[in-house]
Amino acid sequence: MGDAGHEPENLLVILPFREPTEIFERIKKNHPQIKITFKRLVFTDTPWKGVEDIPKDFYKDATILVTLSAIPPSPEDCPKLQLIHFFSAGTNHIANSPIYTSTDIALTTSSGIHGPQISEWVILTALAHSHHYSLLHSWQIDHKWGKGALEPILNTIRDKVGERLAVLGYGSIGRQVARVGKAMGMDVIAYTASPRTTPESKHDKGFIVPGTGDPDGSIPSAWYSGLDKQSLHHFLSQDIDHLLISVPLTKETTHFLAEEEFKILGKRNAFISNISRGQIIKQSALLEALQKYADNDPLKRGDGGGGLRGAALDVTDPEPLPKDDPLWDAPNCIITPHISGLSAEYVDRAFQVLEVNLDRRERGEKMINVVNRKRGY
Repeated sequence: MGDAGHEPENLLVILPFREPTEIFERIKKNHPQIKITFKRLVFTDTPWKGVEDIPKDFYKDATILVTLSAIPPSPEDCPKLQLIHFFSAGTNHIANSPIYTSTDIALTTSSGIHGPQISEWVILTALAHSHHYSLLHSWQIDHKWGKGALEPILNTIRDKVGERLAVLGYGSIGRQVARVGKAMGMDVIAYTASPRTTPESKHDKGFIVPGTGDPDGSIPSAWYSGLDKQSLHHFLSQDIDHLLISVPLTKETTHFLAEEEFKILGKRNAFISNISRGQIIKQSALLEALQKYADNDPLKRGDGGGGLRGAALDVTDPEPLPKDDPLWDAPNCIITPHISGLSAEYVDRAFQVLEVNLDRRERGEKMINVVNRKRGY
C-alpha cells in the first residue's frame, strides 16, 4: 500500500461519467502519494469521439492517465506519463495514435469487468430469439391472448440443453458466457489465437470479477487455436449451434467471418452473437446467410438453405449504423447500440483493475491487463 516513501503520482482522470468521489477517496486512502485531477468529457453518439478537445497542457504533469479514448496528441505533450489505464476492454480505437505507436508508456485495459453483464446480454438475446419473444411481446402490446400452442412457430422453440456453444476468443467475456452456457446444459468449446496445451496455459491471468468466469479453464470440452483459415474452419466445423464472437479487432481478425465461414456454420443453421467489433464480420455475407435461412424457412417445409437461423449484434460496421443500412431489416437479427457492456458496476470495477495495478507498481510487481502492442491487445 501507499506510504510517504513513494514518489508522488499525478493521476489524471478523463471520463464521460460524473466524478466518482467515493472511489477517489478509496484510492487516496490506500495511496496517499496520489493527487487526482478529474475532467468530465461529454461524448457524441459514439464513445470514441469527444464533443470537446482536451487542451494539450492538461497532460503535462500527469504520471497516470485514466481514460476511455481521450489521450495526449503526441508524446511531447505528456513527458511524465508512465501508465494509461483504459476503461475499455480493447485499444484498437487508439492503435494508430503516436502514443501507441511511438512510446513505451504502459497501457492497461479494463478487460475482465464486462463478463457478467455481457454474458447476460448474450443469453438474453439468444433466448429472445429461440423463444420468439418479439411475437409474444407484440401480443401483449395489442392486448391479445394469442394462439398459444396453436401458433406453429411456438412449437419450434429450442432449449439449450445439449446444444454446442462455441466461444471464438476465450477471454474473460467468453469464459463467463461459457460458465452460464454450461449451467444451462450446453457443451462448450473454445478457440484462442495461440495454443493452450497445458493446464497452466488455460488459466485466466487477467482481472476476474469474483464468482464469475472460468479461472482455471476447465469448462471447455475441447480447445482449438490459430489465426489461419484452416484452423478457423476446423473449429467452425465442430457441429456448432451457437457461436459467440469475442475476439479483439486486429489486422488478422478483420472480416474473420465471411462467406466461407458462414457457409460452414450454415450446415447446422447456427445462431451467432457478436459482442466484439463489427468489422470482424463481413456484414454483406451475414445478410446473405440470414436471408438464405429465411427464404428456406423450416416452417414452410424448407431446410434452412444452409443459412444462419439468427444473429444478435451489439456491434456493427459502421457505428452508429446508418438508418438506411439493410442490416436493420435482416431477418431474425437483433441489433443493439453497443450497450451490452454497460452496468451500474462498470466504473467501480474498472477502477478496481487500476487499483490492483497501483498496488503491483508500488511493490515492483508485474501489472495485469497490460496491452501487447505487437499482438494488438
